[in-house]
Amino acid sequence: MVQYIQTRFDASFAALSDATRRGVLEQLGRADASITDLAGKFRMTLTGMKKHVGVLEQAGLVTTEKVGRVRTCKLGPRRLTEEAAWIERYRQLWDARFDELDKVVEELKRKERVDGRRKRE
Repeated sequence: MVQYIQTRFDASFAALSDATRRGVLEQLGRADASITDLAGKFRMTLTGMKKHVGVLEQAGLVTTEKVGRVRTCKLGPRRLTEEAAWIERYRQLWDARFDELDKVVEELKRKERVDGRRKRE
């Protein structure tokens, strides 16, 4: 189970690590599109776009269907729920650490003000 999730996370984060692939997902969130349309929108070759779509497809983020000579892309069944939960756990961890750091900084500032007053007296 853990290995399966790790492999899926690797595929998801690898797919999302590229700006073009994130853009493709945004575009497909608005409407289905052919690989030709996507290649034109992102100013790249069909071969390049096919590779990007392939990575997204392997991660389950995009599905494609070929009708005649046209391969149409649409959002896949994956919703990134586990990935979002993983990110949220780390966001909470870092928020807690920064909150503690803020307390230390405020305490140091308070002591500095008190020490500054004592020196003037």
